[in-house]
Amino acid sequence: MNCDDYKQAIAADPSFDGGAAHLSGCASCQAYRKDMLSLDARISAALNLRVPELVMPELPDIEVDNVVTLQPKKRNTTTWFAIAATVVIAATLGFRMLSTDIHYESLEAEIIAHLDHEPASLVVTDKGVSDARLAAVVPANLSTMGHSAGLVTYAQTCDINGKTVPHLVIQGERGPVTILLLPDEKIDAAVDLSGEHIDGVLLPVGNGSIAIIGQRGERIDAISNKLRNSVMWDT
Repeated sequence: MNCDDYKQAIAADPSFDGGAAHLSGCASCQAYRKDMLSLDARISAALNLRVPELVMPELPDIEVDNVVTLQPKKRNTTTWFAIAATVVIAATLGFRMLSTDIHYESLEAEIIAHLDHEPASLVVTDKGVSDARLAAVVPANLSTMGHSAGLVTYAQTCDINGKTVPHLVIQGERGPVTILLLPDEKIDAAVDLSGEHIDGVLLPVGNGSIAIIGQRGERIDAISNKLRNSVMWDT
């Protein structure tokens, strides 16, 4: 197991305990594992909400002699159809809620939502991915990407708008910056992707586009200019 394989494994599952032989002799992966475990602990703590104990109120005593037995009414066919329809609707809604096939209002909304799927990618580090890893995620038949954009510290393929695209992270001035290469998503003009804690842009590049998202205050324009000159679509 090499550094890229180990980091990808522990980023996907911080509890991963394989690769002990590699980890014992690799200071970089030891530090990366420590960061992943710390991040996982912070996320777990944030999700550990305190729920007050449920206390049932005391019910008053009921005088049995004053209780009247109700006779059940016969349900007509229409009522049973209504009940059946309600069950079907509830089952359908439940299935949709459990389904991973989520539909977003726009490409921009899906891109911003995707940032929450891989928090382990946003790690401050000076260790770049190997050339082999970068070539596997950004194959020559998709795009050519130079090194002028910055140090690539994370490289993974992800699904955006039903297509498999490269998900990269470079180190910006204020922290990790996410880059999504979208060769099949042609847009006419740049689209703002800024949010409460992020600054970003969906940038038209040739017949495709590139999403660039960093922390609030990151100089996205400077990175955009570098990527315009660094990325060329080969499809």
